[in-house]
Amino acid sequence: PPAFAAAKPAPTIGAAQRFDHAWLKGEARALAGRPYQPRPATLPKPVAALDWDQYQSIRFRKEHALWGGEGLRFQVHPAHLGLFFKSPVRLHEVADGQARELAYLPEMFDHARSGLAKARLPKDLGFAGFKLLFHTDPERDFAAFLGASYFRAVGGEWQFGLSARGLAIDTGMERPEEFPDFTAFWFEKPARGSNTIVVHALLDSPSVAGAYRFAITPGDTLVMDVDAALYPRKEIERLGIAPGTSMFQHGENDRRMANDWRAEIHDSDGLAMWRGNGEWIWRPLTNPAQLRFNAYADENPRGFGLLQRDRDFDHYQDDGVFYEKRPSLWIEPKAGWGAGSVQLVEIPTLDETFDNIVAFWNPAKKPQPGEELLFGYRLYWGAQPPARPPLATVVATRAGIGGIVGQPRKYWSWRFAVDFAGGDLSLLGRHAKVEAVVTASRGAKIEITSARPLHSIRGWRAMFDIVPPAGTEPIDLRLYLSHEGQALTETWLYQWTPPPAGERRVA
Repeated sequence: PPAFAAAKPAPTIGAAQRFDHAWLKGEARALAGRPYQPRPATLPKPVAALDWDQYQSIRFRKEHALWGGEGLRFQVHPAHLGLFFKSPVRLHEVADGQARELAYLPEMFDHARSGLAKARLPKDLGFAGFKLLFHTDPERDFAAFLGASYFRAVGGEWQFGLSARGLAIDTGMERPEEFPDFTAFWFEKPARGSNTIVVHALLDSPSVAGAYRFAITPGDTLVMDVDAALYPRKEIERLGIAPGTSMFQHGENDRRMANDWRAEIHDSDGLAMWRGNGEWIWRPLTNPAQLRFNAYADENPRGFGLLQRDRDFDHYQDDGVFYEKRPSLWIEPKAGWGAGSVQLVEIPTLDETFDNIVAFWNPAKKPQPGEELLFGYRLYWGAQPPARPPLATVVATRAGIGGIVGQPRKYWSWRFAVDFAGGDLSLLGRHAKVEAVVTASRGAKIEITSARPLHSIRGWRAMFDIVPPAGTEPIDLRLYLSHEGQALTETWLYQWTPPPAGERRVA
């Protein structure tokens, strides 16, 4: 029997219209030439009144799925408006070069447990977004586009986690962030037997309009091949290309908000960067006391991403949401992006329900009105990114009070222990002289530096103490392991904020 049950033909509204990506780019360019018109965000009162549980209880009826019963490997399930999703998006099917808009019908959804009465719902309510399903598992969606320009996907572990966005604008600045919207989507009807679905999207915001093409291939590592054409309405101060949005409450390196019985709570534990010059960098994430912004200058980056490297259940002990299964997201430019920087924004958060981490590429040249900006990249969702350093990688970062155990501390210091594994560390002989190369900004003093084998992980541990100067300005740290001038590991970067003088207790 087919993986997907037989279904009713998807209802459409309006006349068919020619469609291809070139047409969509023209639409976006024309849209950018007109004043921005915000989308309506007023829902009917019964829909607006839904609480979290009521909204979650609404179920799409599978017999109304796009391409249901047609023997294809994909289905599209539209999502209902309500809760955070107040503005409708237009959905279209594209077949034989012709686009037809999908119609909303109240009977497409099971509202029984939500308290909504179908008779009271308008016939043109519209959709909030959509979910995608693959024939290998007709029950679970592997990707969802829902809210502003947000979307997310799963790899082989079938666990949602961090999100991506079409675009980020002015993230982490003193003025409010701008959230562009995907206002309409087009689904190309896949060929029978195809494992790839192509989705187009029109993006709009006060600052920019854009046309996107996503070629999505599910797998143990899901791949999204993305082409974006952007048309600014005005100069954009901080443009974020291929933004990833994640959550970090606390982990082994940062226990500021560790008031939970679970030892670690995070969707991602670090930002990985493969720089244009070939250098590999690992920057552990933190939950800072104040908003923190960092820019890592580069030219033609080879890749970057928010990763969940720690995949040991014992480190989380969460048998409900399974943080150790959360996917990593790796961004790979398809062509040179020129000069710019990978930018990281870390926002304080009190609990795990708020995304507080954003990472994206920011071009050095600020976008100007009337320009066309083209960006092509691939997004990889899964347990492991497709590109990995040939060197040993950071597997843990820990920190605590410094000094020498058993000896009185004459001054305050803070210790970092960084564990590396993999690469060519296994080639080191018993008496190999491995050096921990550590540097610090702001005149901070580094002392008690060491590097020694750590047999439990078949790797090495680097340790050092830092004695900060007065003040609480952040200190940038940099570390890697070296043997006779040869780098053995990727570069560990960290930004550490020393406590106020009154909290630097020596005892």
